[in-house]
Amino acid sequence: MSNTPMAASPLTRAVLEIDEYASGLGWDQPARLFALVDTAQLRAQEPALAAQLGLGDEPDAAGLTPIEQDEIPTDKPLDEFLGTIAWPEAVAGCALTVERLMLPPSAEAQVPDDLDEAALAQWVARHPERQEVRMTVAVLRDGARESALRLREKDSPTEVLTGSELVPGLAQALAATFED
Repeated sequence: MSNTPMAASPLTRAVLEIDEYASGLGWDQPARLFALVDTAQLRAQEPALAAQLGLGDEPDAAGLTPIEQDEIPTDKPLDEFLGTIAWPEAVAGCALTVERLMLPPSAEAQVPDDLDEAALAQWVARHPERQEVRMTVAVLRDGARESALRLREKDSPTEVLTGSELVPGLAQALAATFED
């Protein structure tokens, strides 16, 4: 977490830690899902796992620890996959990092009306103003949300945009994984 502000909330720190991890893997990566667990509880209840994750015994090391889950299947849409998830009580929240193509708002008026999802994806991929973006979105059981966006063309830790409402649709889909 070398580039994570210490004054940030535990959720913001977790999102930035995941963003930094994903950045280290490079671009053109599959989506990755993380469980967010309370670090103090993890150290107390699973000391071997905490040691494996490099979590020390420092009392000020409170916060959330991201734990990467198994690979996300590529044979079904992401929203359908998320609809199959149910988290155990020990999981305080979850996060997802995913890469997408994005167009600036000025391009919205150019989008043809008669495109299905596949044709729209192809149209966006060919658009000269498209940008590749990595989105890291996290939610907690209590409804708290945080996101980090990193543009491929500005791939620097100092250029990561954070905010709770940057990717509301994805945040809502992740929050739904905690509903009964």
